[in-house]
Amino acid sequence: MAWDFETDPEYRAELEWAAEFVRTEVEPLDLLYPNPYDRTDTEAMALLRPLQQRVKERGLWGCHLGPELGGPGFGQLKLALLNEVLGTSVWAPSVFGCQAPDSGNAEILAHYGTPEQKERWLRPLLAGEIGSCYVMTEPTGGADPALFTARAVRDGDEWVINGEKWFNSNAEFAAFHIVMVMTDPEAGAHRGMSMFIVPAGTPGLEIVKNFHVRGFSEHEGHLRFTDVRVPADHLLGAQGQGFVVAQTRLGGGRVHHAMRTVALVRRAFDLMCERAVSRQVRTGALGSLQMTQEKIADSWIEMEQFRLLVLRTAWRIDRERDYLKVRRDIAAIKVAMPKVMHDVAQRALHLHGAVGVSDDLPFVDMLTYAEVMGLADGPTEVHKITLAREVLKTYAPGDPVYPSGYRPALRERARDLVARRLEHAVGSL
Repeated sequence: MAWDFETDPEYRAELEWAAEFVRTEVEPLDLLYPNPYDRTDTEAMALLRPLQQRVKERGLWGCHLGPELGGPGFGQLKLALLNEVLGTSVWAPSVFGCQAPDSGNAEILAHYGTPEQKERWLRPLLAGEIGSCYVMTEPTGGADPALFTARAVRDGDEWVINGEKWFNSNAEFAAFHIVMVMTDPEAGAHRGMSMFIVPAGTPGLEIVKNFHVRGFSEHEGHLRFTDVRVPADHLLGAQGQGFVVAQTRLGGGRVHHAMRTVALVRRAFDLMCERAVSRQVRTGALGSLQMTQEKIADSWIEMEQFRLLVLRTAWRIDRERDYLKVRRDIAAIKVAMPKVMHDVAQRALHLHGAVGVSDDLPFVDMLTYAEVMGLADGPTEVHKITLAREVLKTYAPGDPVYPSGYRPALRERARDLVARRLEHAVGSL
């Protein structure tokens, strides 16, 4: 039986180095340069590149990637432990080469890209030279592909795209967009969607508006496609395979969000506990009050439960090597993530009093982040349905009138069992 909660000493040393590096070298960037995706900010980039080089020299660059893509091939469990370090900083994922949405887009290109697509887009993306954008959700359809109205129609050697897309992270700074649109309405959402690479600056591609989501992003783009033409070889995968391609990306993305959320929850918890032992009230420290102790106890339990669920899910992904086989677990952490983040951040904010609701502390941003995590990569309600369906698949129907826990029937079977055993025992004397 293999069951271990320890990290091997070699990797533990790497995690300790990363934690110190992020705290002293990376987190200061968060306070002065809020946007790690803007590669036109020459001053920020001049500070970023040397930090990325140190990570590469340490062998921690692109830890979500396998060796065939230039990564160390650590797997999801080790990546989860590293993300517990990186999640405290907006800049840290970019410094370590595993930032969203680029990490998920790289996974799509690695699995479905042609050699030409990989050379043009994947290679510079993995090197951190360019950024990308994932374009799926729509203004009226949300995250439900069955309601998408954006279309692509084949015209000779080109595809012509029309429609609008909604809340596309960092579209303003992307060198290319991976766009999911309908190509065969009669086939339905699961078989009629296709995925395309649309380079930035393609005629007809317009950023209508950038939404500012407090505590998360200032660049959530509303995109409009008006007769946008892309060559036929910009199709990713086969025509009609868009839904399958999307699942390749979304499974990993949901897990990685959860991994980084563990770090933010712990940050809120640490600030809460620091406040509890620092602030004095009439009877002593704030932490001596029972209601404060209840908040701390509840937060610790919820935080540790969530962390263990995330780590177990990462372990299962490494073991199964198929996101679909871990669909139930991924849905569970997606559901748990916003609630744990919200509850711990809200308690921490409350214990800090008036200053807790100000911009001088991170709690309001954390609360917004919790709501974002309840919507990003599919709303919580959808994942609850997925989780319940996956769980129910493992059960067989019983008697609809007298369920398997019906005690009179169980008692009768128990009497028969005991009678047979007594008969056998007496007959053996």
